Amino acid sequence: MSLNSFTLSQVQTELNSFIARVYAWMFLGLLTTAVVAMTVAATPALANAIIGNPILFFALLIAELAAVGVLAMLVRKMSPELATLVFIGYAALNGVTFSIIFLTFTATSIAATFFVTAGTFGVMSVYGYVTQRDLTSLGNLLLMGLIGVIIASVVNIFLANSIIYWIVTFVGILIFVGLTAYDTQKIKNMNRVVNVATGEGQKAAILGALALYLDFINLFLLLLRFTGQRD
Repeated sequence: MSLNSFTLSQVQTELNSFIARVYAWMFLGLLTTAVVAMTVAATPALANAIIGNPILFFALLIAELAAVGVLAMLVRKMSPELATLVFIGYAALNGVTFSIIFLTFTATSIAATFFVTAGTFGVMSVYGYVTQRDLTSLGNLLLMGLIGVIIASVVNIFLANSIIYWIVTFVGILIFVGLTAYDTQKIKNMNRVVNVATGEGQKAAILGALALYLDFINLFLLLLRFTGQRD
């Protein structure tokens, strides 16, 4: 085996290891969210406390946003263990608020939407991994579109316009489908600047997992608007 072949093989092995870590952390985050959500939904006292106390519910939402912001902006100053704890804590907080989904929609529609989301996410993630096209410009456009969707969603809280609601939902689905491919390619490129075996590599894997976790969760919630059947 030539030196170049050995080097390419080593690079590919490191990339595979890094990607495996990212998806493992993402899966653990999703599993944590699902387990916590089902546990809270199955515990009437906890479920009633969240549903019947808007202040508590919004406090949980603020805590979730704070956790994401801290992880995204301060991860370089954290230890790998703290970054991992914040990520799992965020996933657990999401599970608490997502428990409402299990109380609102039928289990069948939730399961069906999950599998549709998983299939769509998988296809776009594979595309982002194998494509030779640079998705940076597309990603920047999608991020600007996401800001527009967020602003429109906030405005529509006061307008309560059904047309705006469905437009935002449809556009949001397209955005997160595209972001899945973009984030996958960005994560793939992370491996070029971090050493997988170091603490920095672990923190990079956590950040990558957070990005894909958010893509999956938001895509799931938006698709549930279309496919979810209420209890």
